[in-house]
Amino acid sequence: MLLLIREKLLPLCLLIFTVLSPILVFAQKTTISGYVRDASSKEALIGASVIISKSKKGSPTNQYGYFTLTLPNADTSTVIFSFNGYAPVVKKFFGGKSIQLNVFLQPEANILNEVVVNSNRNADNIQKTQMGVIDVPIRSIKELPVLLGEHDILKTIQLLPGVQSGQEGTTGFYVRGGNSDQNLIQMDEATVYNPSHLFGLFSTFNINAVNSVKLIKGGFPSQYGGRLSSILDIKMKEGNREHFQAEGGLGLISGNLTLQGPIKKDKSSFIISARRSYVGAFLKLVSKSTSYRFYDVNAKVNYELGIKDHLFLSVFRGNDNAAYTAANSLNYGINFGNTTGTLRWNHLYGNKIFSNTSLIYNDYHLQLGTSQNNYYQVLYTGVKDIIAKTDFTAIPNTNHNIKFGLAYTYHTLYPGAISAKIPKKNNRIAINPDSLTKRYSNEAAFYVNDDYQLSDKFSVNYGIRIPFFNGSGGQYVFVEPRITTRFSLDNSTSIKASYTQMNQFVHLVPSSTASLPADIWLTSSKIIQPQKSNQVSIGLFKNFKQNEIETSVEVYYKTMKNQVLFKEGTQILLNTNLDNVITFGKGKSYGIEFFAKKNFGRLTGWASYTLSKSTQQFPDINFGNSFPASFDRTHNLSLAASYDLTKNWTLSADFVYSTGKPYTLPAGKVIVYGDGSLYDNYYYDYTNRNNSRLSAYNRLDVSASNKKKCKLFGRFPYEREWVFGFYNVYSRANPYFVYLETDPATKRPRAKQISLLPIVPSVSFNFKF
Repeated sequence: MLLLIREKLLPLCLLIFTVLSPILVFAQKTTISGYVRDASSKEALIGASVIISKSKKGSPTNQYGYFTLTLPNADTSTVIFSFNGYAPVVKKFFGGKSIQLNVFLQPEANILNEVVVNSNRNADNIQKTQMGVIDVPIRSIKELPVLLGEHDILKTIQLLPGVQSGQEGTTGFYVRGGNSDQNLIQMDEATVYNPSHLFGLFSTFNINAVNSVKLIKGGFPSQYGGRLSSILDIKMKEGNREHFQAEGGLGLISGNLTLQGPIKKDKSSFIISARRSYVGAFLKLVSKSTSYRFYDVNAKVNYELGIKDHLFLSVFRGNDNAAYTAANSLNYGINFGNTTGTLRWNHLYGNKIFSNTSLIYNDYHLQLGTSQNNYYQVLYTGVKDIIAKTDFTAIPNTNHNIKFGLAYTYHTLYPGAISAKIPKKNNRIAINPDSLTKRYSNEAAFYVNDDYQLSDKFSVNYGIRIPFFNGSGGQYVFVEPRITTRFSLDNSTSIKASYTQMNQFVHLVPSSTASLPADIWLTSSKIIQPQKSNQVSIGLFKNFKQNEIETSVEVYYKTMKNQVLFKEGTQILLNTNLDNVITFGKGKSYGIEFFAKKNFGRLTGWASYTLSKSTQQFPDINFGNSFPASFDRTHNLSLAASYDLTKNWTLSADFVYSTGKPYTLPAGKVIVYGDGSLYDNYYYDYTNRNNSRLSAYNRLDVSASNKKKCKLFGRFPYEREWVFGFYNVYSRANPYFVYLETDPATKRPRAKQISLLPIVPSVSFNFKF
């Protein structure tokens, strides 16, 4: 093992030497560094542009709003600081001593409209060496129509190219042919294993506590790993450093409240955001057999020890609890939730090296019990992670942006499930999590990455990541190469290409086809090998009307190995060795994505279209033949738009269309006497897997919001907002699932479609002090 590690580390050491050499040989020049922040709240502005006016070279701020920029050998240099929705700041710097400073940008609400229109049209999508990366505007998340008045990050993600939605009304998403467990969802670096409420109708993330949302689906830089398909990186706000602020809202099923403010002005701040449902009270009015409640809480504090040191502590907890009891029907009880905590320390080494060191705790659990007729199932799955990581960013000059670091994760998993007939005396077996055989494993990774600007026209982002895994008798070490290149045809056009290799050591194995989240998390072992993917992509990026409109076309091809499913006909007992009832296969996905986005003016929004195909192949399933993946959609079209009708009124709409989801239709049936009550005395004969499709899915949502600044009791200023919306305006009966029943007259089987959500009106009230 040590020899294998040494062989894998050799290329990493060579690359570290190569990319760090510019730091070692770089002559002393003037360097400016610091933070770019919102002038009104002192909140960090992530991804703000810091550009030298003459050369048009520079770098964006990182996830903490930090920048460092080396100026050319000149008497005077002009630097422009800008960010979408803010007035730019222009500063002149004189050669000589290096400078550390904070730059504050004014929000557009406080500046003239003509300044906003002419100042913020950057071309980052053309000039940056990145592809398959989308920064999701917080404003769009807040303005687009939502189900039941709940603003939802994951619903907005489903409107992007290359992203397929899950079942009707759910927040589950699939990226470029990958399964849902192949998406790494992080809140302040902590993993959120189940990011949904109300069986997936909307996500656990309270948008009022969120600073930024970034989706990475290809061309992964080396600092990201552990999943095959995507990284959804969510950063919480730090809290207003200037004054106390309260905002919240009331919808049809829940209420939320966010408080933030300074602890020590200009040095420390806090934010706490909570949401609680009252849907259970309405459900009891309809049926006393049903109960449901959920809540989520985000909290964060930060303290600036000095210009070189900054501490952050953020925590998150979300939980759902539901039950349904009825005679001769499906009965269930379910409890699931996430708890995370992140402690981070930022430190500056001189003016050119930024470091972030984090200690992270994740705890996820799902406990589910169901029964129907003579059968019952009990399931428990849990994941606990303890993570330590440190990351470094070195920017020796405007041509290099170097990142390197390491991370260690200690996994503890609690997998267990039982499915059986209900005993005659009704003595069902319950699962005690403490009695389960726990699975322990260690995961570590080392990486180095350089974003290298070779010339004005050509740049390359390259690096490697070396992950290690040890657990359940399995030991694995891999080298994952990463490279993305950019070639600019002109100031508004560029061509990009990328190659990425990824490995995944944790797997979510579906235990049933039910809509309940009845899946089990497992880690790799001697038997369960890590999932692996190789992805290549190429794209053309073009902007129009002085960067007012962004467009792109991306083509990708991805192969996946060691995909996991339970073997057909598996019945899980308490003492079942789960490794022995899993089958392994491979997957393939390819497609083309079109994207157009309008960023400025009264009308903003985007259009996306994806043409793709995703298949899977398992030796033990479907006679070893390839079949469409359950999340395969040939066509996927999304339109999203917002229009500022007046100063106070904004109209928004979104439309989605996708090819129907694949499902398996039986080829015939066999009459069974005396043992077929669950199946109407018939057993169905299944041949090809996913041999049919549900009808196409399409839906239109609309909303109108009215914002107005008012005064409470004529003295206290605040901002209020009414939002009125309709989900599924034309009440399309979209398929949720299809089941077979026997026609009592003809005795012939017939398929029956179940639809979940007709037209759903909503109204919500939001306020901000």
